[in-house]
This record gives sequence, structure tokens and C-alpha cells, in this order.
Amino acid sequence: MPERTDLGAGLVAFAERRWDDACTLLGGAEAAAPLLLDQLEMLARAAALCGRDDEAFDALARTYHGYLAVEAPTDADELRAARAAFWLGYRLGSLHERGRSHAWLARSAELANRHPGAVEHGYLLLPGIHHLLHLGDAAGSAATAAEAVAIGFRHSDAELQALGTQLRGRALLADGLLDAAVDAFGEAMLLAADDSVTELPRGLVYCSVLDGCQQAFAVERAREWAEVLSDWALAQPQLLLFTGRCRVHRAELLCLGGAWQAALAEAETVIANPRAEAHELGAANYQRGEIYRLRGEFALAEVAYRDANDCGHDPHPGLALLRLAEGRADDAAAGIGRVLATTEQSLSRAQVLPAAIEIALTRGAIADAAALSAELDRIAQAHPSTLLETLAVQASGLLALADGRPADALPQLRRAQSAWVDLDSPYYVARVRTLLGECLSALGDGEGARWEQTAAEAALVRLGAAPDLARLRAGRPAADSRQYAITPRELQVLRLAASGLTNKAIATELQVSTRTVDRHMSELMRRIGVSSRVAATAYAYEHGLLGG
Repeated sequence: MPERTDLGAGLVAFAERRWDDACTLLGGAEAAAPLLLDQLEMLARAAALCGRDDEAFDALARTYHGYLAVEAPTDADELRAARAAFWLGYRLGSLHERGRSHAWLARSAELANRHPGAVEHGYLLLPGIHHLLHLGDAAGSAATAAEAVAIGFRHSDAELQALGTQLRGRALLADGLLDAAVDAFGEAMLLAADDSVTELPRGLVYCSVLDGCQQAFAVERAREWAEVLSDWALAQPQLLLFTGRCRVHRAELLCLGGAWQAALAEAETVIANPRAEAHELGAANYQRGEIYRLRGEFALAEVAYRDANDCGHDPHPGLALLRLAEGRADDAAAGIGRVLATTEQSLSRAQVLPAAIEIALTRGAIADAAALSAELDRIAQAHPSTLLETLAVQASGLLALADGRPADALPQLRRAQSAWVDLDSPYYVARVRTLLGECLSALGDGEGARWEQTAAEAALVRLGAAPDLARLRAGRPAADSRQYAITPRELQVLRLAASGLTNKAIATELQVSTRTVDRHMSELMRRIGVSSRVAATAYAYEHGLLGG
């Protein structure tokens, strides 16, 4: 028999959760002599976890056939074959390969039906729950999930309990029962943390729970579970199956927390991964677009939103807000209107309504904004959540301010400010403080207005939020009305810098040396009296220097 040194090394790699190494080594060992069936299952699991799907599918199929090919298969052999067929069909279903998925799930069911009391019947309920959720049958999916969980408890199968419980949470979320859904997600996380739960079902539960918490506007819980998922996933450098989704969720939460550069790094790591799936790439590009938009790097934001759209991820509401920031309010309204016209589920509409309200107010459509704000308030009342309530209160304050009712706006904006502080969201705190400054100014409290605007300005500078900084500065009298003499070449450099290009990229665009661009940047910042690129970009917005 050929020497199989790879086998021992492969088993060690598997035990150490070095999935790519385990897949390669076990595959090499199999080239020397057939693997035992439990070793073939290890190969399938390792391949799945490191993103080598074709190898995982092949190993699962051979596992299925292997258990049925043994002489006089036992009940245990048939059930292990059924389990292999289930996981193959379940994973194919997640990749939308419905024909192959159905065929393998049918094979699993055929074997399970020979054993009426087997736990595999609980697993085979899971694809049906996904189908019911897709059809919008929240009650049916919740009942089926509860049945799967009950089977898991009867068999002391923590994996089935965890998978069923997170799907029950999804069903409760679809039914608008946010608190119950978040509680179910928490229970699923605890079940998935059990030592008996293997990496594949654990990762499925972790990612689904985090996604569900964010859909439920449960920011505090999402942050808590994101740390759990991150610690688990990032401790396995060769784990690729779940790290894309993990990083996208981290990017979203980092962005909310004001750590924009860190969020951008997470998104770009996903995009650079050649094995990333389309939905991961779409979400990562969308998040990248959001950060570029907030920083005023509009050309880069548009590219990112387009890339997200190419991957099947809706670029709105971010793209609509980009168009609004570019002064294209009609295009913004058309885009956000299309999304609202095709979105029925209330929590999904709540993701879009704040942008729609801002766009309507910018266009002077007070009545439209009032209707949208009332809808957001109804959703927040029906689905209690700190984040939803904060968005609704802020929208009410913004509407009152735009409608010339600063006294009504003030308490609403104060509530929103306090809530954003509690949610550790410095960008939104700064935006509300800007509105508070306008409100206090309208009420005759000039000193209070200046204090709010000064605090907002400092926060926006720290964040690098050039467009908001420009709007803030444009809305107050300038301390010094001097006009700065900027040369045509410096103006070119300023416009390119405002679009998000680095000095090196500007040099390439203008066909000059990087040192020349550095000199132009230093000189124009000296002329206009600022000390950073962010402040220079804000100056460009404030003084209308980006057109032409």
C-alpha cells in the first residue's frame, strides 16, 4: 500500500480547524488509498468551510453512495447516507441550484422515510421553512420551525435545535414580532455555542442571527452577536464560507459607530476575496458606496453603487442620497420612489423611509414628507425598537423644522440626539446637532445655536464628513468674507481631490508629478485657510467650486 503521510497531517489540520490545509491533505491522502467514510465526511466539511464547494459536493455525494454500498447497510448507515444527502441538497439550495437541491433532498427523504422516528425528519423540515418564508407565510414557517425544534429536543440534537430556533426567529421577524424574534435569535446563539455543534451549522446560525438582528433594527444586540461571530470566524484564518458575511456586517456596524476607515477596510477585504459569493460582493460594494458618499467622494461612491447593483444588490437608498447630495433631487426622488412602490413589508420600507423623507423635504414637498413621516411613526409604534423609534422621532423633528415650527421640532430633536448618543452613532449625533442649531437660531437662542453648530462641526471634521460639513458652514454667516485667489490649476486639483482621488491619482490624471500635486494642494489649502483635505473639500462644496 502506498505511504499515506498526508492522512495523519490532514486529520491534525482538521482538528486544528485549518480547513484549506485539511482539504488539500485529505484529498492527497485519498489519491494514495481510499479514505474511510468518516474521513470522507471530514473532507466534505473542510472543503465546504474553506469555500471549495465543488470538492465538498463531490465528497458528500461519495459519502452518500459509500454508506449505501457497504455490505448489508445498517439503519445507522442509511441514516448517515440520508444526512449526507440532506447537507448536499441544503447547500445547493442556498446557492439557488434548485434542481440538484430537490433531487438530493428527495434522496435523503426516501432513506429517512424508512426510519419514521429518526432525527433526519427534523432536518428535512428546514428547506420547507425557507420556502414558506419566501412565500410570506410567517405563521406556517413558525409552526414548522417549532416542529423541527421539538424533534431536535427529543433527540438531544443541538444542531437541529439551533437551526430550527433561528428559523423560528426569522418567522417571527416576518410576522413583525421584533421582540420575540430577537429573543429567539438569542436562544439560537446559545444553542449554537454548544460544544456538540459543528462549524457548518454554527456558522449558518451565527450569520443568520446577525442578519436578522439588523433587519429587526436591534443594533445593540447586533453589536453583541457580531463580536461573537467575529471572534469565532476570525480565529479560523482558513474559514471562508462565513467570513464574507461576517465582515460585511462588521462594516455596517463600524460605519454606524463612526469608524469609517475600518468599515471600508472590512468591505474591501470581502471584495478582494476571489471566492466571495455574489451576495457578499453586492453588500460589501454597497457599504463601500455608503462610506464614500458620506465622505464626499462621489465618483468613487457611484462606482461602488454600480458594482453593488451588478451583483444583484439594490443600490438604494444610498444611490438616491448620492443624487440628492449632487443636487439631482428629481433623480433622487425617482429612485427612492421606485423602491417604495415595489416594497411592501413594513420593516423593509422602514429601511428606506428616512431617505425618502429627507429627499421630499429638500424638494419642498412638505405634504409628501408628512405622509412618509407618519408611516415611519406607525411602523415604529407597531414594532418597538430603539433605532426605529429614533429614526421616527428625528423625522418628525426634521419635518416640524422644515414646516416652520421650531418650537415643535426642538423636543423631538433633543430626544433623537439623546438616543443617537446611547446608540454610539457620532455621525447621526452630529447631524441632529446641526438641526438643533438651526432650531435654536430660529427660536432666537443665538448662543445655544452656536454651541450646537460648533460641536457638530468638530464631530464632522473628525469623521471626514465633507458634504455635511460644507452644508453646516454654508448655513451660517462667514467669520471672514475674504475671497481667496485660487489658480485654475489649483482649482483642477481641488475638484479632483473632492471626487476622492489621491494625490498620486491626480498626478496621473493631470500628467504631472506627484510632487507638483503635493505643492498645489499645500498652496491652495494655505490660500483658503484650511489645514486638511477634508476641510478643503468642504470649502469646495460650500463655495460651489465643483461644477464646470
